Amino acid sequence: MRALTWHGQRDVRVDTVPDPVIVDPTDVVVRVTSTGICGSDLHLYELFGPFLDAGDILGHEAMGIVEEVGPEVRTLAPGDRVVVPFNISCGTCWMCGRGLQSQCETTQVTEYGMGASLFGYTKLYGQVPGGQAEFLRVPFGDTLPVKVPDDAPDQRYLYLSDVLPTAWQAVAYAGIPPGGSVTVLGLGPIGDMAARVALHRGAGEVIGVDLVPERLSRARERGVRTLDLAEVGDGLGERVRDLTDGRGTDAVIDAVGMEAHGAPLTKAAQRVTGLLPDSLGRRLMVRAGVDSMAAFDAAVDAVRRGGTISLVGVYGGAVDPVPLRSLFDKQIQLRMGQANVRHWVDDILPLLDDGDPLGVDDFATHVLPLEEAPQAYETFQAKRDGMVKVVLTPGP
Repeated sequence: MRALTWHGQRDVRVDTVPDPVIVDPTDVVVRVTSTGICGSDLHLYELFGPFLDAGDILGHEAMGIVEEVGPEVRTLAPGDRVVVPFNISCGTCWMCGRGLQSQCETTQVTEYGMGASLFGYTKLYGQVPGGQAEFLRVPFGDTLPVKVPDDAPDQRYLYLSDVLPTAWQAVAYAGIPPGGSVTVLGLGPIGDMAARVALHRGAGEVIGVDLVPERLSRARERGVRTLDLAEVGDGLGERVRDLTDGRGTDAVIDAVGMEAHGAPLTKAAQRVTGLLPDSLGRRLMVRAGVDSMAAFDAAVDAVRRGGTISLVGVYGGAVDPVPLRSLFDKQIQLRMGQANVRHWVDDILPLLDDGDPLGVDDFATHVLPLEEAPQAYETFQAKRDGMVKVVLTPGP
């Protein structure tokens, strides 16, 4: 089959690799019809080389048609259409039973002290072949894939794999009161969708912050009040307070994470670490990694006293300088974590089955063949061509 594989920093290629096969009796093999490029995939493209091997298959947002089922699979059959959640959860362990599928005890990567395995996302998360490919082996066929109708466009349901549940959890964790306010830092795919979900769930004021004109325009069209970080700069918190009676918003969603604008020395250090020999690079990332904290610091500044920060952007540092004094003094609640995809599916599915209140049908800015994935990664990383969300279509 054809699949997108990692070969080095900013070097991804579409190669011919062996087809996946049934390994465990509860596996299914899915013929991928649509697969997304996530903003967190850019961390692999840029930074996480020490935890990748040449030839690793990337991608954790996929849906398609079941081609083959293991002998113990009872709820799926060849021809069924499914979405594949990005975290690999068994659905039956203690954590899964409490809706914490991102902490699944069956697939935890204990070697690195990490939570549930993920598709296509480094040794830290199990080094499981990903979904930017023509076929994907999916474990736990009866409890992990989400069966969806046969007659709707792929893009109606593809985002159940990551974008929708991640944005939904970000808003749920933010605890925005009815009619309340939230600032969303970063209007990439997750931040954009989180702003839409917040409005849908009753927020009275959603303030979206970004640097990219196309992203700001896209959010404004959905009713978000936007602030251009290039214009407000270090005065972001003050500007947010000006819009909220001097207090700040009830909540802030940090949808940026480690790739925040600014902190050039930190960014340079991250890039150098990614170029070091794997054994040394891994030790530095695990024990001494430091992120750009610009977005998090902006969140602490912009949230009102007694408010909540919902952290959904990916951070990878081990010794990040968290401003505990300000968090304590402002009595800020902080919630974070990988989305528990399966936990939120029942809340989200009705919005896909009945109309399109979140605008998922035209959410993708670019739909491209899998063979064009390397160029898409380059364009997405550079934030060119109005690229916000990319969907790849494997096969003919």
